Amino acid sequence: MVDVGDKVVTRRVARAGGRIVMQPDTLALIARGDAKKGDVLGVARIAAIQASKRTADLIPLCHPLPLTRVAVDFALDQAAHAVTIEVTAETLSRTGVEMEALTAAAVGLLTVYDMCKAVDRGMRIESVRLLEKRGGKSGHFVADGD
Repeated sequence: MVDVGDKVVTRRVARAGGRIVMQPDTLALIARGDAKKGDVLGVARIAAIQASKRTADLIPLCHPLPLTRVAVDFALDQAAHAVTIEVTAETLSRTGVEMEALTAAAVGLLTVYDMCKAVDRGMRIESVRLLEKRGGKSGHFVADGD
């Protein structure tokens, strides 16, 4: 792992997002809460939070971080037949929290897929990316278009 011992502890925030595109009937199923496995977005929210907390176990050479907050928000995009996710992760640490936010977004979307795959195996996970990062030596980053 990279040595971060000489870095200053600062408040670090990262936002990541993505979406999963599906058939209109699958989106309607999620909106109604009628999925066979249960509350799709509720389970996906918990999965995303758990994933953020386990990032260092999943990504080699990633520092384990003491997270101070993880927020997961979903939105239903009727026009695109998609569910979007946005995750905000925060820490007081010597290194950034981007990987925790990205891991949470990816796992949240994978959980939506898992819970709905019996009715729609053609779902597509798209555009998982860092939206914003604040704190640390490299300063503030905002993705284009956001």
